[in-house]
Order: sequence, then C-alpha cells, then structure tokens
Amino acid sequence: MTTRLRLALLCALFTVPSAANAQAALRLEGACEKLVVDGRDLSASCGNVLMNAVSRNRTSFDFTASDGQALSFSGNGAQQEATEETDPLQPINLVMVGKTGAPTLAIGACRFSTPEPGRTAITCEASTADGHAYAGTFVTAAKAAEKAPTGTPAR
Repeated sequence: MTTRLRLALLCALFTVPSAANAQAALRLEGACEKLVVDGRDLSASCGNVLMNAVSRNRTSFDFTASDGQALSFSGNGAQQEATEETDPLQPINLVMVGKTGAPTLAIGACRFSTPEPGRTAITCEASTADGHAYAGTFVTAAKAAEKAPTGTPAR
C-alpha cells in the first residue's frame, strides 16, 4: 500500500461525522423498513429514528436497533449527485457498526427522494471488499411547511 493511500485512508477514518460532533444534524422520525448489519437481518428491531449528520465534508446516515446496534453509512458530501430520477445519490465509502465501532472501508450509496409532502425514503446499501453486506431503508412522512400556499399558484 502506498504512503499516499495510507494517508488518505487514515484521514477518511478520522473525519467520520457522528451526531455528537456534527456541524449539522437532522433527526428524522418514521419507520425503519430494513436494517442489515454484516449480512444479518435486524429489520424487526430497527428503531423509528434516523440521524443525518454533516461534519466538514462528510455526510452520514445513522440507523439504530432496539438492541443497541447502530449502523452508520458515511461518504464525502461533495460527491453527492442527482440520478436520472433527480433524486440525490450520496456515494458511501465507510460503514461503522456500533456506537464506538471502527470505520470500515465499503463501497455503496444512499439514495433519498427530495422531501415533499408524502412518503420520503432513504435507502442505503454498501459492501466491504471481503463481501460483508450492510443495508438500511427508512421511511418518513414529509409534511408541508406550516402556512404553505395551497391550490393553484398565481401566474
């Protein structure tokens, strides 16, 4: 492994955001439909809160289970892009299992629809080089802003 690659990996590991030290954090309430940690289906125990944290240039999506398990998907926020459906796609290069688990290199993405009134879903999937699979799907009911205009817009 080259020195540059080692340095890049080390920097990535120490810049993983968490809700505790985030510059911005968003707490979403809803329903967790899927939680897979290292190939184990923990969907039945998945919590009803998803945290989205942003710290420096990293973005994370943090899922939790009632048994204390936690799964965080993290990627470089500057690499976020729109798909053909115009929904944002966040590339993922790290997963972290547990509240204090070490970050693990992984390849994947989180997709999420642009918030609008109705159902909004956040779906994350990633896998490690040795084949360990991680996934999470969280659904929240987006609500119209208070005092939002209704009806046909004026022209």
